[in-house]
Amino acid sequence: MKLIRKNIFVLSVMILFSFAIYIYGFSGGITGQTKKNGNGCTCHGSFSSSVTVILNGPETMDVGTTADFSVMISGGPLVAGGTNISASAGTLTPGPGLQILAGELTHQQPKSPENGQVAFTFNYTAPASEGVVTLFANGNSVNLNGTNVGDLWNFAPNKVIQIQNPTIVENENIPQTFVLNQNYPNPFNPSTTISYALSEGTHVKLEIYDVLGNVVKSLADAYQASGNYDYQFSASELNLSSGIYYYKIVAGNFSDIKKMILIK
Repeated sequence: MKLIRKNIFVLSVMILFSFAIYIYGFSGGITGQTKKNGNGCTCHGSFSSSVTVILNGPETMDVGTTADFSVMISGGPLVAGGTNISASAGTLTPGPGLQILAGELTHQQPKSPENGQVAFTFNYTAPASEGVVTLFANGNSVNLNGTNVGDLWNFAPNKVIQIQNPTIVENENIPQTFVLNQNYPNPFNPSTTISYALSEGTHVKLEIYDVLGNVVKSLADAYQASGNYDYQFSASELNLSSGIYYYKIVAGNFSDIKKMILIK
């Protein structure tokens, strides 16, 4: 009888241990749980509208450019929060507290709230062609009580982004010359705008260089019609250090290079 009771006790401990591993096996993050390809944070308690998850970021982007986005989680027990972020196209780059797994973003560990919210920031790089892309996200609000009892989660409304060709500022008159303008603002952190004018259609190559002459980002490499163009360059996606950088344009027989300063 004692042996039977001992076996039952050992079996119970094993079951509880396995259950705990299952519940917290994803505390370091999990993917495949957004509306793109999953059913949400079902390992973290119940779906609840009391948890609010918001995807913040621009609604339009130029092809190939990068912008800053964030996921904000509030409501529920919110002793800590986690997330899973995915995209229908383009590239996701993790910010602090996030990691990339199978092309999606997820938390490295549950994150504590600040001012009643858990915030995760990341970068998104648009694809190289025009169209509509969608970002997906969910968020969990957990109590860290050792089980998933009382934990809640919700989806964020999908973020629809229109991907377009670089902005062309229409003028009554076609630019008379090729011009590369000084970026603004300068110095900058983390983003700045680079603009130029084309007096005629030609193939344009616009690249960012470091002080050693290494290309750190290609902003344009395609035929463009005459007009005025603006590109936004964000240094955050590349984890660039403070210092001097250069941007160079080659448009037909025209070329120019200018200096810009990143200050963190």
